Amino acid sequence: MQDYSPPDDLLQGRAILVTGAGDGIGAAAARSFARHGATVILLGRTIRKLEAVYDAIEQSGGPQPAIYPMNLEGASPKDYQDLAATLEREFGRLDGLLHNAAILGVLTPLEMYDLELWARVMQVNLNAPYLLTRACLPLLKGSEDASVLFTSSSVGHRGRAYWGAYGISKAAAENMMQILADELEENTSVRVNSIDPGAVRTRMRAKAYPGEDPNIHPAPEEIMGIYLYLMGPDSRGETGRSFKAQQ
Repeated sequence: MQDYSPPDDLLQGRAILVTGAGDGIGAAAARSFARHGATVILLGRTIRKLEAVYDAIEQSGGPQPAIYPMNLEGASPKDYQDLAATLEREFGRLDGLLHNAAILGVLTPLEMYDLELWARVMQVNLNAPYLLTRACLPLLKGSEDASVLFTSSSVGHRGRAYWGAYGISKAAAENMMQILADELEENTSVRVNSIDPGAVRTRMRAKAYPGEDPNIHPAPEEIMGIYLYLMGPDSRGETGRSFKAQQ
């Protein structure tokens, strides 16, 4: 899908929410969506990083984005309902949702995993996508063609030693994607899929593999083809599927 050639106006008129939009894949996706016409809502916990993405979008001539600071680790169900109410007031609907935000935790045997860290990883990687999707579903159903994208991982498809909470959270998120897709396929215009970005030059990758040369992997901007395809109208009918950004 990296050879996918989207038209410049692929996402024209669409409102798309991106979590973890201040850095890495989330920032690249936000810029890419805006470059193809979308109004992007930038959600993240670090305002400075969100503002940098905001400025980059404006300087490139994209539609004016919006910033919504939120710390997913500490957000309550009411915080998600407040977000959905704000989106409804400002946009009236939501055409896309990219669940990109995640934390790695640590690579350690399960029997040694710190329980507080376990809860934090599950909160950000699993509970937050559920609560956010749940709150935004009425807005997504208000769109003629809505797309929800979860971020997957190879360790979520096949368990691997020491990947602990991260791997388990990704496996659970993959199952959540499939359940949502099955539930929404009938009588709604909402499709739900997942993307495994593979090895990409990000801070999380560097943290997981500190001795690795980051330049052997593509930059986030280089894997945006599949994100654009699944977020745009060319992927209508695709739901409940797991995609890989790299082969």
